[in-house]
Amino acid sequence: MDAARWQHLSAWLDQLLELAPEARQLRLQRLAAQDPTLGRDLERLLEQEAESQDFMAQPLWTAPPPGRAGSQVGPYRLLRPLGEGGMGEVWLAERCDGLYQRQVALKLLRSGVADPGLRQRFGRERQILARLQHPHLAQLLDAGVDQHGQPYLALDYVEGEPISDYCRRLQPTLETRLQLMLQVCAVVSHAHANLVVHRDLKPSNILVRADGTVKLLDFGIATLLDNDDPDATHPPTEVRAFTLHYAAPEQVRGEAMTTLTDVYSLGVVLFEVVTGHKPYRLRRHSDAEWERSILDVQAPRASALLQRLADEPGAPRRALQRQARRLRGDLDVLLEKALQKDPAQRYASAEALAGDLRRYLQGQPIHARPPGVGYRMRKYIGRHRWGVALASLAVLGLLGTTSIALWQARQARLEMARAQAMQDFTVGLFDKAASQRHGHFDVPQLLATGQQRGEAELADQPLALAELEGVIGRLRIGLGDYQLALQTLDQQRHLLQQVGEVPPGLQLEAVTQRGRALRMLGRDRDCLAHLLPLQSLAAAQASTLPAGVAEFHSQLGRCQAQLGDAVAARRSFEQALALRRQGIAERFGRAESLADLAGLDAAAGRLPDALAGYQQALALLDQPSDASSPQVIGLHRQLGEVLARQGQLQAAATELELAWQAAQDAWGPRHPEALVVRRARALLALQRGQRDLAGQELRQVQAQLLGALGPDHREIGHGEFALGQWASANGDASLAAAHYARAAGLWRQPDHTALLPQALLAEGHALQQAGQATQARAVLAEARQLLLAQRGPQAPALRDLDAELAALAQAEPGVQPSAAR
Repeated sequence: MDAARWQHLSAWLDQLLELAPEARQLRLQRLAAQDPTLGRDLERLLEQEAESQDFMAQPLWTAPPPGRAGSQVGPYRLLRPLGEGGMGEVWLAERCDGLYQRQVALKLLRSGVADPGLRQRFGRERQILARLQHPHLAQLLDAGVDQHGQPYLALDYVEGEPISDYCRRLQPTLETRLQLMLQVCAVVSHAHANLVVHRDLKPSNILVRADGTVKLLDFGIATLLDNDDPDATHPPTEVRAFTLHYAAPEQVRGEAMTTLTDVYSLGVVLFEVVTGHKPYRLRRHSDAEWERSILDVQAPRASALLQRLADEPGAPRRALQRQARRLRGDLDVLLEKALQKDPAQRYASAEALAGDLRRYLQGQPIHARPPGVGYRMRKYIGRHRWGVALASLAVLGLLGTTSIALWQARQARLEMARAQAMQDFTVGLFDKAASQRHGHFDVPQLLATGQQRGEAELADQPLALAELEGVIGRLRIGLGDYQLALQTLDQQRHLLQQVGEVPPGLQLEAVTQRGRALRMLGRDRDCLAHLLPLQSLAAAQASTLPAGVAEFHSQLGRCQAQLGDAVAARRSFEQALALRRQGIAERFGRAESLADLAGLDAAAGRLPDALAGYQQALALLDQPSDASSPQVIGLHRQLGEVLARQGQLQAAATELELAWQAAQDAWGPRHPEALVVRRARALLALQRGQRDLAGQELRQVQAQLLGALGPDHREIGHGEFALGQWASANGDASLAAAHYARAAGLWRQPDHTALLPQALLAEGHALQQAGQATQARAVLAEARQLLLAQRGPQAPALRDLDAELAALAQAEPGVQPSAAR
């Protein structure tokens, strides 16, 4: 049904729905006598309106999806339907070809739809999702067409609930609701930066997971703003390829979509998230009434809506009035600007909307308000209410000054008491341990004892106990006991959540160290989700806590780098380095940031730049006491690995020997970091032709890392990859392919997919050498698909890979090259 036809029907439908049933039937008979087609269409629409309050929420006359559970689409088996939209069905599915085990959300074209425009949009979604990479976006994992011509997309299966349901069920604070919307704005802004408009933002496409992080779904009707075909037109079926309740006026009018269309939809979702209600109150639930409201009715102020609801009989009056007071003022103005009918009067971007949300949360003036002196003064007083109050008291005279002094003295006494409690506890702990063990310490046992005593002796001082838990967590990370460290830092997090006011430095350090523990366990996505919400706090504290903020950016960058987002990681590392360059005593911090940046260069193949970066970092740590520090050990290992890749084997051996000796002295030979150094030495031995020694060492390291880190850690994948290199050097291509396949299986985990292409490429080459051309072609085709999604169509590796796939295809009669499909 095209737009003009719907507009014509909608006008008649409004008139009929206003009539009593008898008068409506009489009028319908007269219309049918004059225009039988019009009569039939209106009669069908009236029947559907009578059957459901969700009138026309789904496209008209679409057959329900047939029962398909258990059937196979491509390499996936359908388990159960998850949902259905304007262009497709979404199923929970599992991989069934034996390559690996994983459940996905599988998106299929709507059953029975032959419209070529829908297939065109389906293909466009695959193109869009492949270019978007963001922690709050459900990622594209696979795409293809099965043997029956059924196109499919395999996406992250996200377990969560719509943001509106989440807020309705848990009733979080207003600040928490706004933080959730900041995550939504961040991913929408990322899409806009990639020239993509979502066009269907609504709560059911915004899921909140159990850990409080947001995932945005369904770019199925998104528009590519940089479409290469300026004359491309969209078929009439796209008229209703959005959810009307959240549509912008220009969508309803059928006009061109821009990023401002999404800004309006974000405003509607934000309105519903903070109030629990949509912005428009309808006389009746019909599409025509929704269209009238969106086009002509000014959305009410959020506080006014809640106040009106509070006055209704049986409503929770006090709670609604309290909520209305919180929204009155800045949030009312913010929502009003986001919901402007004229796109030019809205926020200029999703980032601009997010900026005002952040300013509201920080108590700063929002840009949507006129910059009056009185308003800015009120915001200043709101941000500095204690300072202003104390200054006012001082003006009153000596009594006020004395009160301030007494309050400050009490705060100082409390801080001294906390510090003294920590000092007395630590000294007592070591004195007792030394007396029992005659001066020798079992450090893990000492930490366990300290934690038990701290929880008993500092129970009435939660901040002191939280600080102790943080120290113990950091020490356990240093010992390589990452799982126990995370448990300790989880206890610290629980303590801090119970304290009313946490010092920013302690809050930032706690979040940073817990993110570090998650990363060391290979949980990089959890690390990123944990750190990202604290970016605003880090920005606010950059001038007062530069060292802590720099450490925060360093850990954030490492998580981003592990997930393959090199651009974001470089930005984080550069922020950390800029802060550390301000401090005179920050040579360890500057060396750490230089090494982080060199690691990005090494991963990208820029070996001379990486070598220069590592050497510059080592030059900062030239004191004799620095030689046994974990940082210097890591730098010697990284420098040795780069030298080995450049073919400077003797220089590489010197660096790795320094790293190995220092690692044994600092940690012992079974520490995970020491084992990584030992593996690097084994690979160097392999490069120098010492294959037997290399194989023995690599197997021993792999066995010990399995015991230390567990079978699913990313380092176990690196170990399998190294064993594949050893088998390949020994001429055993089948064994090499098996090791590479095991590495690929481990790196298919969502946290490690950035590493997956290198394993698949190595496996494909090994399979070729083993004479298994068909299997090699399948593996290399998957590697190509991942490289395309991760690095884009201009990636240099794709050209060589396409040539290789074409050669394999020519070797098999009747097979087309994968790149041409």
